[in-house]
Amino acid sequence: MDELIQRGIQALPRLGDGRQSGTADKPNGLHVLPQDGLAGTLVGRVWRAGAPAGPAVVALRADGVFDLSTHFATMSTLLETDLPAQAVCSVIGERLCSVDALLDNSKAEGRDDAVPWFLAPCDLQVVKAAGVTFAASMIERVIEEQAGGDASRAQGLRTQVTALIGDSLSDIRPGSAQAQALKTLLQQKKLWSQYLEVGIGPDAEVFTKAPVLASVGHGQDIGIRADSNWNNPEPEVVLAVNSRGGIVGAALGNDVNLRDIEGRSALLLGKAKDNNASCAIGPFIRLFDGHFGLDQLRRETVHLQVAGNDGYTLRGISTMASISRDPVDLVAQTLACHQYPDGFMLFLGTLFAPTEDRDEPGGGFTHKLGDVVTIHSHWLGGLHNRVTHSETAAPWQFGLRAFINNLAARGLLKDGTL
Repeated sequence: MDELIQRGIQALPRLGDGRQSGTADKPNGLHVLPQDGLAGTLVGRVWRAGAPAGPAVVALRADGVFDLSTHFATMSTLLETDLPAQAVCSVIGERLCSVDALLDNSKAEGRDDAVPWFLAPCDLQVVKAAGVTFAASMIERVIEEQAGGDASRAQGLRTQVTALIGDSLSDIRPGSAQAQALKTLLQQKKLWSQYLEVGIGPDAEVFTKAPVLASVGHGQDIGIRADSNWNNPEPEVVLAVNSRGGIVGAALGNDVNLRDIEGRSALLLGKAKDNNASCAIGPFIRLFDGHFGLDQLRRETVHLQVAGNDGYTLRGISTMASISRDPVDLVAQTLACHQYPDGFMLFLGTLFAPTEDRDEPGGGFTHKLGDVVTIHSHWLGGLHNRVTHSETAAPWQFGLRAFINNLAARGLLKDGTL
């Protein structure tokens, strides 16, 4: 995996100037840390050795990785504070290792159990996802539906659908009178779709992507079902939201998508989206502070690269400026009829929808085992994962009972509470 990752990341450009990112004296952090390095407030979760070993909330700083668990036993606890970035700066914590050592050890194979490695940066938060939030990817969902999950039919349908719709959807505000007029027109043309309903209608699609604690982090394998023959990564910005609906930070995410399964029926969304190791978040959460907030996120560009063992490389981008629904609106719709007492993580959707053929003409793109998926952006760093089957990925076994028992055994439940 390490050789493949290196081959993949060497081709990644530095944002803005066309050169490889990073500096020669920091080889391990080149494509994991944000472009401004450790200048931001970066918090994450790592697995640390000890007696007993367990997950720890950490801050990444210029002088190392610091365990904040005695102050914030869970990431949810930290994000519930009034000003999380200030709360992190107000405590020192226990130094675990250098940042380079953490990055070196955060890989699927060959880990040193004595050195921490990255986990997904969320713990008690529910993992939610908003779908069909970009016009281009919305058209691809319509094509999936019309093709019934058959990738070989996609190109012909794509030509037909775009000839009727074009790219005019990108200028339509969901739920507006203009959107309603377009809906009427498309219904008359027998082209209306449930994906168009959530794409330009008043109600966003928001679903549960993964169970609490089931997400994988930077360096871990991501899973696709063995019976899926048409699938792709979905590079996204993921908001960190507290129980009060406050957006307090963001991370990168991969909402792994099985196009053939969802294309057969939208009622199979759970089967297409929620599988072992199918949700990656990381490498950390960048907290909002005086230098980073929603304004920067709204202008963020998320870059994707897939590097295959077969020498294949796929690149793409998702520009947040092209999103049809503002992040604040998506958070409000998530909270409209539900409460999240431990907060939630919210995938914002993606502009990226691969259409190029990987193998035979008309076959489109699909993953192969061993693909290394790199998702990176200016402010949020780089998330790297390798593709395997969900059935053979490391099984998810550390659930809520194990987590709470582990915190108790480590003396982190102060007065019996988190």
